[in-house]
Amino acid sequence: MSDTRPTASPNTLADWLAHCERLHPATIDLTLERVRAVAHRMGLSFDCPVFTVAGTNGKGSTCAMLEAILRQSGYRTGVYTSPHLVHFEERCRIDAEVVQAERLLPHFEAVEQARDGAALTYFEFTTLALLHLLSRSGLDAVVLEVGLGGRLDAVNVVDTDCAVITSIDLDHMDFLGPDRESIAREKAGIMRAGRPAVVSDPVPPQSLLDHAAAVGADLWRFGHDFNYAGQQGGGGQWQQWSWAGRSKRYTGLAYPALRGANQLLNASGVLAALEALRDRLPVTAQAVRTGLALVELPGRFQIVPGQPTLVLDVAHNPHAVATLAQNLDQMGYYPRTLAVFGAMADKDSTGILQRLLPLVDAWHFTDLPTPRASSAAQLHQQWQALPKTGAGAAKNATAHCHADPMSALQAALEGADPADRIVVFGSFYTVGGVLQNGTPRLAAKHLG
Repeated sequence: MSDTRPTASPNTLADWLAHCERLHPATIDLTLERVRAVAHRMGLSFDCPVFTVAGTNGKGSTCAMLEAILRQSGYRTGVYTSPHLVHFEERCRIDAEVVQAERLLPHFEAVEQARDGAALTYFEFTTLALLHLLSRSGLDAVVLEVGLGGRLDAVNVVDTDCAVITSIDLDHMDFLGPDRESIAREKAGIMRAGRPAVVSDPVPPQSLLDHAAAVGADLWRFGHDFNYAGQQGGGGQWQQWSWAGRSKRYTGLAYPALRGANQLLNASGVLAALEALRDRLPVTAQAVRTGLALVELPGRFQIVPGQPTLVLDVAHNPHAVATLAQNLDQMGYYPRTLAVFGAMADKDSTGILQRLLPLVDAWHFTDLPTPRASSAAQLHQQWQALPKTGAGAAKNATAHCHADPMSALQAALEGADPADRIVVFGSFYTVGGVLQNGTPRLAAKHLG
């Protein structure tokens, strides 16, 4: 193994991140022993309630809604999420504000001092640094998003007070297993004995239920311990909805500010988690209403004002893209839909493309700035291999390849009419690549 000590003392966040990238030969190393040992030497612990959120899709939305409602109840919150869209600092929010880079430096140093030569991965090192910051920020509640799986994810060194598991579907199968049962077993690893475990997947795999029983978790199941009902208006949009848990009810709720067909399910899990910890973190009905009305999360069916209509979504597996397709269907009529798409090489790109074929008239495939990504040419080849006529396929679609997401978006803008729609989706790198100058400039660019 190469020397794992920094060659010079890191002085900036960029220095530390570069150091983290050099420490371990693998990008992902699903073990907890090294991370747990370093966390122990750091004295890492939390003296406030911790929510840990795992799942295939819906994790970011769930974290954002928890944060919004808790803040509306007057609590000082900390949130850790990954990956980021544009800047690393986005991974940590304190009171809904992205942490400043300078504030992170002593916490990277704390990890460096405690690791004692251990070869942590980039994710493990950075996760420990951000957890260390959160643990020393005088918070009332902390929300942690699992990066991959659950059982062996670095976030799981923290004993959660309430586990939340969102949808379970096929993703990261090289690491988590070939089917939903295997994947659910890994995600169930965040559960703790005697503590609430909220499962918002409507049809959870049996392995998850078995694990909850084996460890003695207090299982809250959607459809059993909590549920929602709603009224739909024109276009299939929910106008109002109500929620019922074991002992609490909310009626006449407005639809969450986060768009999408799956957000009521995510919100239901959030309300169950808050009910489960109501003795330690009581929230008011008004906080629930206001929090859900004001919650924001970039890149989750985000619609940027302007013409043509621009939709940004980090959907990067077939299950998430099926939801994206449903959401696009409910937007109304657009003469043409153009897509900007880039993806990691380990994703089921063929399955993703199949779900949007009927909606897309022009594809703009893009390279991404990471060796782990499929090239635009590879995505184009996969698209070419799919049937272009008949049921479930768009006719007369075109396709182009580009060197980066912004170039792909610019080409799509040039080829679109004002009444058309452009969907930028796939990897966080794809959406982040067009958000790097911020949505106001992006909107101005395509309004002009």
